[in-house]
Amino acid sequence: MAPEDDENLRIRNYLLTMAVRLACVILSAVVVPYGWHTAVFAVGAIFLPYIAVVIANAASARAVTGVVNPEQVQLESAAPPAADDSPTVIRIAETPRPAPRPEDESS
Repeated sequence: MAPEDDENLRIRNYLLTMAVRLACVILSAVVVPYGWHTAVFAVGAIFLPYIAVVIANAASARAVTGVVNPEQVQLESAAPPAADDSPTVIRIAETPRPAPRPEDESS
């Protein structure tokens, strides 16, 4: 997940929870007669900020993925396994560069 997508998801979750909290604050003041439902709205208004932060921070932990090296994957898929399980040895021999001839230096 891209960092921007993760940030947008956390912001959306936080704002949604804060909208519910705002509704709880308004309902706890508006609903009459006061009773157990008013207490539920008040508890929601008090504890939802903490819950919103915990949920918003947990959103980034859900989308943790591993790092994949595409070159390593390509190398692993390109090399067929050896039939006798002996290591494959590749030798590279370089020939020395020929020394410049004296007539090439004068031009």
